[in-house]
Amino acid sequence: MFKAFGGPEVLEFGDVEEPVIGPDEILVSMKAIGLNFADIYRRKGNYHLAGDPPYILGYEGAGIVQETGANVHGISVGDRIAFADVPYANAELVAVPVEKAIPLPDTISFEQGASVLLQGLTAHYLTKDSYPVKKNEIVLVHAAAGGVGQLLIQMVKLVGGTAIGLTSSIEKEAAAVEAGADKVFLYKDDWKRQVLEATNGKGVDVVYESVGSTLQDSFHVTRIGGTVVFYGMAGGDPALVDPRMLMDTSKTLTGGDLWNVLTSRKERVVRSNELFQWMEEGKVKVSEPTVFALRDGQVAHRLLESRKSMGKILLIP
Repeated sequence: MFKAFGGPEVLEFGDVEEPVIGPDEILVSMKAIGLNFADIYRRKGNYHLAGDPPYILGYEGAGIVQETGANVHGISVGDRIAFADVPYANAELVAVPVEKAIPLPDTISFEQGASVLLQGLTAHYLTKDSYPVKKNEIVLVHAAAGGVGQLLIQMVKLVGGTAIGLTSSIEKEAAAVEAGADKVFLYKDDWKRQVLEATNGKGVDVVYESVGSTLQDSFHVTRIGGTVVFYGMAGGDPALVDPRMLMDTSKTLTGGDLWNVLTSRKERVVRSNELFQWMEEGKVKVSEPTVFALRDGQVAHRLLESRKSMGKILLIP
């Protein structure tokens, strides 16, 4: 928890009152909690937080149902569940609205469940909804060694596409290759020329753009009639896009946000089940997470903020 905005040092580990569940909620004993950049933005005060301090971070995790509300049906004490968007998850006990509870199959560990939902469901809607990737299409993935990036590469390969990744280091290049990327280029090199050369000057069919400041570069390497899917700004705000450029090149700019997709329990469960099935079949692999005890939240936040981590960081109560 934290009482003031700031760096990792504002985080404290201590006791708070146990949550009291409402009639449409379940009480979950947490086994693994996913750490995300959104937790850093909330800690710094970039995101609006409701209520008064102390604030509790965390939105993603997995655990065992300990208690159910009066209106809850179809979920029982002892069930394994996971969630992607429930606040105050950095705790031993979390009150989870039943609409946001996703059944976790026995074949998926708590660690995998807490590692894959936010990033996996993001990659899922990007490749299914924002731009449905088709066989033989060439796809450029920014931040290809990150959690979403590695999953995007695997989902592109799943449908028979070609994946080109962009990363910031040799170590991260290896992670993107391990995920299945056909080619990987480094940001510090002339990657725009390399991508165009790799596509015989034509450009890629679609770019999954999560950096923001590289948006114009992404359009540069997209073919006539191609698409740029903008879903993140990890590297800063994008420059404004001239609609006349879109008209002249017949290119499409589309945006993506997970919360416009996860609009019901049915959406959450159906999409998660497909993701879990791919994992069970070995078609999608989640890299080993870096694990910290919940009490070591400061250390975990420092690692994530350093951008040296690859794959997911988990907190274990």
